[in-house]
Amino acid sequence: MEKQMENGVAHKEVLHDHDVLGKDVTREQAMHFGALTEEELVIEKKLRRKIDALVMPIVVSVYLMNYIDRNNYAAAKLQGLVEELDMTPADYQTGLSVLFVGYVLMQVPSNAVLNYVGRPSWYIGFFTLLWGLVSLVTSQVQSYKSIIGARFVLGLVEAPFFPGVLFYLSKWYTKKELNFRMALFYSGSLVSGAFGSLIAAGILSGLKGVRGLSAWRWLYIIEGSITMALGLVVIFFLPDFPDTWRKLSPEERHVANRRLAIDAAEADVDIGGAMSQIQGQCYNDNAIVEKYDVADRRPGIKLAFTDPKTYVLALGYHGITGAAGFQNFFPTLTKTLGFANIPSLLLCAPPYIFMVFWSLGHSHMSDKLGNRFWFYIYPVPIVLVGSFIFMFANNFGARYFSLFLLIFIFAMNGTIYAWIANSIPRPPAKRAAALAFINSVGNAASIWVSSTPP
Repeated sequence: MEKQMENGVAHKEVLHDHDVLGKDVTREQAMHFGALTEEELVIEKKLRRKIDALVMPIVVSVYLMNYIDRNNYAAAKLQGLVEELDMTPADYQTGLSVLFVGYVLMQVPSNAVLNYVGRPSWYIGFFTLLWGLVSLVTSQVQSYKSIIGARFVLGLVEAPFFPGVLFYLSKWYTKKELNFRMALFYSGSLVSGAFGSLIAAGILSGLKGVRGLSAWRWLYIIEGSITMALGLVVIFFLPDFPDTWRKLSPEERHVANRRLAIDAAEADVDIGGAMSQIQGQCYNDNAIVEKYDVADRRPGIKLAFTDPKTYVLALGYHGITGAAGFQNFFPTLTKTLGFANIPSLLLCAPPYIFMVFWSLGHSHMSDKLGNRFWFYIYPVPIVLVGSFIFMFANNFGARYFSLFLLIFIFAMNGTIYAWIANSIPRPPAKRAAALAFINSVGNAASIWVSSTPP
């Protein structure tokens, strides 16, 4: 075992198997890092069904509304938002961009607080309620300045959800399970692209002028109210972590923690069971390292920012977000096909529905083959082909087909999310900070993309 001296304190840097399974290690501790027994595998299967049945429907539903609330700005544009608030094209672009300024600023601080609080249900549920309220109140704006302010605040209060849920899911699922669950989670945004447009089409065609309100105002009222209701569901029904979920038996709780420990080769807890963003903890990328002394502990944020993988993955995600910027203008793209407002919104749905099913199959195969790189790479040429077809084709069939190819950019999202969680698995404080930073850098692309309309 190698040691080094710093400030007069000995630090253990590398632990090998014989160091972990030495004389002082109990049988229970040694078994903790072995393979699951046959009995535990049976329990694991039942456990996974329980998690999938409760956790995934809740987070997917909330993410669906997260995307709808964020992107209803584009749908509202088609039904009088710009004219009623006397906005210029530059004003509209500013409204698109300013949301992501608030969104990016709040990412890392939010995940640091989430990991410290240790109650995802309360934390995520509170912010879900808050952004639903902001969306609802947006229906009452009367000027360009007021909607810019509302969009900025919406970005601030929406920011905690996405990186928070990525961190949250990584506390429930193993590496081989994560890509498919990330794809299920991200399918919420794809479904929102489809059904958000259908909902908008129904509201815009049926509620125009009701109670003296424009259709786009009803869009914000209805969708904001639904989001607030989902926030209450999160608070009261979303379990926090396996250790605290009362519906799990002691055996299921044990297996839930043990399988994640085996998967990462170390326990998935921080010091004190909560956060180490400030206090810090002992950690080594290649070994199971116990706590030795305060001087040997590094804060989670420092661990994340000194890992080169954090920056490589952040740049990769930034590229995906930049390439996916067309989603902010998707109704505008379908309108170039020559249809009126309502048909243009309806035409948004099929490409997104197609991608829901494709991305699930894509992620399932990525998990099954244990590969992230090639599943990250192959959509790139497909998206490029779609871009060229849309730019140079003139007939409806070719241009609409190109939208199905452009949408392949979203197949990469589940893969990059799982890749992040797999590459920076432990400790949780580091993972939380890294996920937030990567998502922040990735979504920073939305600021400049929003200012470069098609």
